Amino acid sequence: MARMGHASLRAALIYQHASAERDKVIAEPLGAQIGKSQEGRADAAS
Repeated sequence: MARMGHASLRAALIYQHASAERDKVIAEPLGAQIGKSQEGRADAAS
C-alpha cells in the first residue's frame, strides 16, 4: 500500500479509514434522495 504522501503507513491507514466512514455518511442520504427521485419518475410514468 502506498503511503499517499503521509509520514507513515499507520497515518495513511488512519486517514483511509476516516475517509471511508465519511464517504458512507455522505452516500447514504444521497442514495435515499436518488431513490425518492426514481420513485417519483415511476409514478409519473404510470
